[in-house]
Amino acid sequence: MVFAAGTISSLLTIPPLENGDKLTRKEFERRYHAMPNLKKAELIEGVIYVASPLRIKSHGEPHAYIMAWLGVYKAATPGVGLADNAIVLIDADNEPQPDALLRIEIGGQSRINQDDYLEGAPELIVEIAASSASYDLHEKLKIYRRNQVQEYLVWRVYDHQFDWFRLKEGQYILLEPNTDEIICSQVFPGLWLAKSALLAGDLVKVLSVLQQGLSTPEHRSFIATP
Repeated sequence: MVFAAGTISSLLTIPPLENGDKLTRKEFERRYHAMPNLKKAELIEGVIYVASPLRIKSHGEPHAYIMAWLGVYKAATPGVGLADNAIVLIDADNEPQPDALLRIEIGGQSRINQDDYLEGAPELIVEIAASSASYDLHEKLKIYRRNQVQEYLVWRVYDHQFDWFRLKEGQYILLEPNTDEIICSQVFPGLWLAKSALLAGDLVKVLSVLQQGLSTPEHRSFIATP
């Protein structure tokens, strides 16, 4: 977050963000700006969630694999925007900070405002979650659905599961892998995921299957569209 101007004495009068605090978005932003060393905090339905220190196997590596996968797709797909842990100004009561997002830059649902924040709903969001008990599969899912995030992906690391939701008629439906254990995005042509390979930590196969998706006529048509 951008460090807010002001004296040290004035900053000391601003309360820190604490888990469970109920704040307006304006007050959340004021406190977040006053904590430049804080890596991640989110406003979810008016309630503050401050992230715990992140471990390697339960978050760091899965996050890196997702960014590698989406990064290759971004490199091969002009007009698509990719972000890692960026604040999203999604509505009046919510400022999530998704682990990763993919968006259509021109003509899509979101835009970058004059303060360099993303406003609106990106087309695709990925979250790395501990388990099905995580708020990623409860409060956040409701927020993303309500704000028309078209595809929502949740890697439940402890459950050894990967959920890919697609918005259809106002509800999220779970996309199932095909017979080759591949899930294909319905919003971003060519974005193919080898689910079993990802869960097994086989990044080589994940990227190989993605290259197959990038070689399809659907992807070539997508990037050729003005």
